[in-house]
Amino acid sequence: MTNKPGNQLRITDDLAALLEVLPPRVKEALRALDRGDDLIEIVLDLGRLPEARFTDKEVPLADQEVTHEDIDYVVQRIGQFTEDNRAGIERTLHRISAIRNRQGRIVGLTCRVGRAVYGTIDIIQDIVESGKNILLLGRPGVGKTTLLREAARVLAETKRVIVVDTSNEIAGDGDIPHPGIGRARRMQVATPMLQHEVMIEAVENHMPEVIVIDEIGRELEAEAARTIAERGVQLVGTAHGGSLDNLLMNPTLCDLVGGIESVTLSDEEARRRGTQKTVLERKAPPTFDVLVEIQYRWKLVVYHNVAQAVDDFLRGRTPQGEIRYRDESGVIHIEPAVIPRLSIPASVGLPFSVHERAPMELGASETQSQGSLPPPREAVRIFPYGISQTRLQQAAAGLQLPIRVVDDVHQADVVITLKAHYRKRVQAVADAESLGVPVYVLRSNTVTQMQSSLIDIFNLSDKEVDTFAIAMRETQEAIRKVLEGARAVDLSPQSARIRRFQHEMARQFNLVSHSYGREPQRRVRIYQG
Repeated sequence: MTNKPGNQLRITDDLAALLEVLPPRVKEALRALDRGDDLIEIVLDLGRLPEARFTDKEVPLADQEVTHEDIDYVVQRIGQFTEDNRAGIERTLHRISAIRNRQGRIVGLTCRVGRAVYGTIDIIQDIVESGKNILLLGRPGVGKTTLLREAARVLAETKRVIVVDTSNEIAGDGDIPHPGIGRARRMQVATPMLQHEVMIEAVENHMPEVIVIDEIGRELEAEAARTIAERGVQLVGTAHGGSLDNLLMNPTLCDLVGGIESVTLSDEEARRRGTQKTVLERKAPPTFDVLVEIQYRWKLVVYHNVAQAVDDFLRGRTPQGEIRYRDESGVIHIEPAVIPRLSIPASVGLPFSVHERAPMELGASETQSQGSLPPPREAVRIFPYGISQTRLQQAAAGLQLPIRVVDDVHQADVVITLKAHYRKRVQAVADAESLGVPVYVLRSNTVTQMQSSLIDIFNLSDKEVDTFAIAMRETQEAIRKVLEGARAVDLSPQSARIRRFQHEMARQFNLVSHSYGREPQRRVRIYQG
């Protein structure tokens, strides 16, 4: 579904105030570049050239290296540095972070541009106003704090909102909060180690209906968040992380989504699930009801039911989320997240080599003749016995093949298991053979082995696999070039099926793509929106 654009985005950055604290030669260089809207931060490191970091590239700002006098010039014109080595400029959202030497003297500064973006919350406004506890998850610099600030402003129009502002990044430096938080009240924190105490103090002393907290990163803060949620106060917070599975693997923060514990299943339950007897389960109800992964500035993945998403992930199933993104015209799109999310790894390429394929073993080819598979490209129902369901999903995602994991051999089109289980003639294998369900046997519990079986299951030829692998590598490289500043990149002509995957990959990086030309020379062009 799509939503029409609501209020136009309005950006307030007070950039002039930040320029005034910079050394004159740096300030004049920035003004000459005239790219204030794209500026992310200015870096001043002793003995190096001053540098400006924009959304698409990094630019040196002078021919002379940064001196102690340059750093002192900035330090004398900003607020006091706190224990977390952060300072600000009063009544603005700019953040200046210090790097010190072993004697405590400042030898580097990162001057981050702070912006209040009014109207950006409309992409998740229905969730924010639902009264549920919301966790915004994303990498540093992706826009978590900007979204959080807008959430505080919107909620404060109808509710009592307290912002716990540990580093003065939400409401700015000084005693008077930035107008970007609206009618919300702000509580400052003397030292980051006391953030959890201020969170509890806010609830006990000021009767808030909503607590807004940035950068939950310590175990005590996670415990305080759970305490607040259990007192009936809505909690909206942020945490660093790339995705739900990253958060689950973080021992400090996994409690925010319920935590993980190891449990031992009965023999019957282990057979039913097709897993080992010891498995991971969710330990407790999650602190946050809704998880919003901020993948890119205008691209989000929303899990409306965190408990169910965590259970799905631990069972090896793909969590069902919702993709929300804003296109180049400002229209908000909301779609089911049915395709696994892709990423560009440091080394371009798919996680398998077509030359590593191995044939099915232990007579599995004879077993295959006992049953018939669905036509190629249709979703195949797979019963994995004794293998990692998460790796199986990764293998399918790497090949872009549609599969559905089932927990009952009677519902399966295919059974995949390990050599050890096949030799023992476990019940699941015996049941599959009696039902005429094909059984594929793996030498090892690896993604490569699983992809080899999937290639056989879907009847892909070596030529098809080669073509697909080359096309995906080319698409990944094109996306990287566009993200690094290229205006547009044309891909090689491909079939309609491969072009669909190329369009999806581009959209997941908030890029625009169109198909051009006539068959069989029709191709995809990827460019910035």
